[in-house]
Amino acid sequence: MLLLLQATQAADSVQVAADKLIVQTIANAEGLDKLSLITKQLVDFGIRAGERILIAVIVFIIGRFLISILNKFIRRLLDRRKVDISIKTFVKSLVNITLTILLIISVVGALGVETTSFAALLASAGVAVGMALSGNLQNFAGGLIVLLFKPYKVGDWIESQGVSGTVKEIQIFHTILATGDNKVIYIPNGAMSSGVVTNYNTQTTRRVEWIVGIDYGEDYNKVEQIVRDILAADSRILNEPAPFIALHALDASSVNVVARVWVNNGDYWGVYFDINKAIYETFNEKGVNFPFPQLTVHQGN
Repeated sequence: MLLLLQATQAADSVQVAADKLIVQTIANAEGLDKLSLITKQLVDFGIRAGERILIAVIVFIIGRFLISILNKFIRRLLDRRKVDISIKTFVKSLVNITLTILLIISVVGALGVETTSFAALLASAGVAVGMALSGNLQNFAGGLIVLLFKPYKVGDWIESQGVSGTVKEIQIFHTILATGDNKVIYIPNGAMSSGVVTNYNTQTTRRVEWIVGIDYGEDYNKVEQIVRDILAADSRILNEPAPFIALHALDASSVNVVARVWVNNGDYWGVYFDINKAIYETFNEKGVNFPFPQLTVHQGN
């Protein structure tokens, strides 16, 4: 592409000199000769414009082909070196955007626009564009911070900015999450790097907690033993740290019993829902009553 652009620019310099000569000839001509020269000049201009457009199309097609090859090469190189998937998605996004910008500049140059003046125009508009894109620059810096300090990586389940989901990609401006109901959420990297992020996959184990209400008057020791037996029957619950059961609070309409256990990360929701079901069924079998809100009304005489 560079050789083609250099050849085009050399031809342009020659054409400029020829155009000056033709302009002088037209100025000196009269009548039909002048009209004929003007017509010839217009035809030549149309031919040159067609040539420029054709060259620009060729540059674009070749450029897209080269970008595709370079993207595949970068992807294979990153795969061969076993680079972390979070860094891979970021680098691929950055390389693709950079190459696309270079292609646009090449196409503009092929159309006959001076790339030096084009660059000067970009430089003069840099301050305004920088202010307009300050948010995106912050997101770009935020992406670098995320990749450097790794508060999360692709595949982690995180919670941030009021949403939670699995990290699918870390791009140069956004982190892409997939929620539990299969929604795709784009969160700016600036907010991710400066805000609170809860990562549920950093540790290998998690604590599960249940707070179960029982009627006043129920035998607490009996209830504690029932809960302990339910927990002991589930092999997914870890023995260390040991399960914890205690009387949590004397509430307005119930006596609350708390149970806390530790499980492996992947077993969290399965244990949580299964123990809920087991407590409900076993309490009914053992005659342990669940409370409901009650209100005592005294009628005066």
